[in-house]
Formats: sequence, C-alpha cells, structure tokens
Amino acid sequence: MELEKLLKKHFGHSSFKPGQKEVISSILAGNHTLAMLPTGTGKSLCYQFPGNLLDGTILIVSPLLSLMQDQVEQMMKIGEKRVIALNSFLTVDVKKDALRNLGKYKYIFISPEMLNVSYIIQRLQGLSICLFVVDEAHCISQWGYDFRPDYLKLGEIREQLGNPLTLALTATATKQVREDILHSLGISEVERVESSVDRPNIGIFIEKCEDYREKQNRLIELVSTLKGPGIIYFSSKKVAEQMAALLREKGFNVMAYHSGLDQEQRILIQQQFIYGQLDVICATSAFGMGVNKENIRFIIHFHMPLQIESYLQEIGRAGRDGKPSIAILLYTSGDEQLPTQLVEGELPTDQQIDWLFTWLHHNGQTEILNLDSSLKNIGGFSDIQWRFIDEFCSQLFRNHTSLEKSCEVIKEYVSNRLVVKKSNISRVKKWIEINECRRDFLLSHFDESIGRNIPNCCDICQIEWSLFMAKEKNGSPIEKSEKWKDYLAQILLSELEK
Repeated sequence: MELEKLLKKHFGHSSFKPGQKEVISSILAGNHTLAMLPTGTGKSLCYQFPGNLLDGTILIVSPLLSLMQDQVEQMMKIGEKRVIALNSFLTVDVKKDALRNLGKYKYIFISPEMLNVSYIIQRLQGLSICLFVVDEAHCISQWGYDFRPDYLKLGEIREQLGNPLTLALTATATKQVREDILHSLGISEVERVESSVDRPNIGIFIEKCEDYREKQNRLIELVSTLKGPGIIYFSSKKVAEQMAALLREKGFNVMAYHSGLDQEQRILIQQQFIYGQLDVICATSAFGMGVNKENIRFIIHFHMPLQIESYLQEIGRAGRDGKPSIAILLYTSGDEQLPTQLVEGELPTDQQIDWLFTWLHHNGQTEILNLDSSLKNIGGFSDIQWRFIDEFCSQLFRNHTSLEKSCEVIKEYVSNRLVVKKSNISRVKKWIEINECRRDFLLSHFDESIGRNIPNCCDICQIEWSLFMAKEKNGSPIEKSEKWKDYLAQILLSELEK
C-alpha cells in the first residue's frame, strides 16, 4: 500500500509532514497510538486519512466548539460530506435527525460533556466505531496545562464503547502528562510517536519594557513594522478590546476575539482573519485552535503566559507554511501578578468549599449527584469555579464518599493544583530572566535539546530582524530603531504643516 498515492488522491498533498505517516501506519496496523506532534503539523490528517481505509465510524472527542466546527468545515471543503459535529451549533431538529441517522456519518465530532448524556452513549453503542480519537489529549491529565474534568471520564466511556482502537493526540505534553493520558484511558500497550515540540522557523524574542505605557507603544510600533498577518495574545478580555480599539484608531484592520463574544461573532471574526479581511487579531487563549491559516507571520504576547505548554501552543500558530516567523513576548516587571491572580481565581477558595459543604450538611443533602445551580450565586462561585466544584462533587457523590471526606478531598486537590500552577508561572518567569538560549530552555521542559544550530533562534543567540520586517514602498525594510515616539512626532508635524 503506497500511502503517498492515497495522500495525493484524497488530500492533494505529495508528502507527509513529520510524524503523520508514522501515526497513520500505526493506526492501520491496529495499534493504540499516542501521538505528540507540534502545533501546525496537521494532526487532523492522522485520523482523517485512516477513514479512507477503515470500516466503521471514527469518533473524535474535541474540547472546543469552534475547533470542531472548523474541522467539519475543512473536511466538507475537500469533499467529505459524511461528517458532523454534535454540539450546540445544531438546531434541535437537525440534532434529532442526526442522532436518528448516526450510522450515515463516517466522522463524528463530539465534546466530552456531550458524551455524558446517556442517550447519546446508547446511540454510539449501536455503531461500529473503528477509531476513538482524543484530540488535545493533555486535557485528560490534572498535570496538563489545560485540564478539563470531563476528560477524566473518557476511559470509562471508551470501555462502554467496547474499547475501540484509540488515538490520543496532543502537541505539548510532558512525560508525566503522557503517562497520565494512557493511564486515564486504560491503555497499557501503545505505539508512541513523539516528535520534537520545536518549530525552528519561529524566532523567539523577549523584550523588556519599563512600564505599561512603553509596552503599549512598543506593541503599536511592532504591529506597524512587522510582516503580517499576526495574533496578539492577552490574558485580559478588557485589555484585548482596548488594544484592538487603539490599533483600529491607528488604521489597522484588527478585531478582538475572546470568550465573551457570542458564537456568531467569534465565527465571523475567525473567518475574516482566515480570508485576509483582518490583519491582526487581539485575542485571549480562546482563539487559535483549529485556525487553518498557514501564513501567520508574528505572534505577540502582551501578557505573560501562564505556562510553557500554552505558550508553545500559541506561538505554534505562526509559520505553518514553513517560512520565517517570529514570536515576541513583551515583559514588564511585575507582570507575573496577573497570571497568579488568574490561576487563583480559577479554583474555589477554602472558604467557598467550607460554605458549600456546611450548607449541604445542614440541608441533609448527602447523596445528590447534581448540585442545585442556585448555590453558584449564593456561594459567589465564578462559572469556571462552579464547573469544577460541580464535576468533582458529582464524582465523589457517585462513589458514595461522605460529605466530610469529599470536602477534604476537594480542598487537598485545590491546594495541590495551585502549587502546580504557580510552579508553572515561576518557570515562565525564570525563562524570561535567563541569559541563555530561550529555545533550549523551552525544549528542556519536554526533556529535549536543540542538538543543532538554528538560524534566528532567539534574542539571546541571534535574530536577523530584517527577515520579519514589512517592506516600505521603495522595498527597504522598516528599521527596528525607528521608535514609536519619533513616528508619532512625524505624524503631528505633518498635521501642523497642513
């Protein structure tokens, strides 16, 4: 069997990207497979390709609605009509029809939350599932940077579906996380395809600013001078909106993208960016997964990332065409305070946990599987805190754990989780402060090393800025030395002369 011929026939590509052929060959040989492939190397092909050769349904568990929807649209564009995403984008009638006729679909995308619905599990049990795919599999592990409690049930769900052939996909997972993935899924014998997380065509640059104003001005200067298109990442929805508005005032085609927008707005902005109607996106981490745009030339982090894994995920959205791209982190002393506040706000406090279990005790609720949602507001829980507490209480009550013990277990987990998250922030801070190769430090987090000379590696090694700068009309690059204040003064002077 010549896989390259089938690749050309069905997908129009002449050759595989690193790791793809190894993963596909493993799946076709009937091996459970754990694949760690860097962001931008086409992980989706690893389950789309086998669908042309395997009999049965391919079920893909995906964490984000936008990611599912994007994958479905991409597959339909290449002529695959037997694909559906079971999510809230479907109308009630369409969803009912889809569930009645699941057998006609070759590829079914679904969220882990929807897999908790008993009726849907029953419908899936009636299918012949030839491949069970867990996308963004690091979400399974409590040590993964993007842990999702609903992912913990996938091992149980996999068993209910008859333990089908399984593919776990991730781009950034440490050795500990990879082992946790396999343990949680109940897989002992597995073929591993673990490529380097490195993307050598992306230069890595850290620039330190004196204060917020200087950082803001430098951001404007970079957007003015760098080759586009680009993505600017923020940890605050409010700041993302503010900077998008400021950049629009300067004449840039830019929009903000974050979880506070409704689904239609997010889809529209994403499509405008993909098709070149927007040059820049000011985004939170909600943007990027599944965005199929190969020519992104720069990624800027306005705020300090919460961990190395998410940073690599986000910068990996640049340069998917293999051409030189750059990732720039702007840092001001004290920037670590915001990520610390964010991780503390993701989890309920000891006081909130104590209040909840005291309330449950006083009201005699010891065997309830679903907490009354009114308690969320009474206890002052945020949405993310409530999802966490509701999921863990459900698991503990299901196992008939006493209220007292449940309270202790949750508080201990929260304490351990905060230690891990704050340790991740400290590691990013250390990376910012070192005076040695940035890339080598990042790779060491995954037990890797560079092992070769990489041109335009990082700001510590060497960066040839002209590669990343936009061209003026006369063809010469805009120099980095042109400061924003000088540029602003020129504009004001020209206005006064009019």
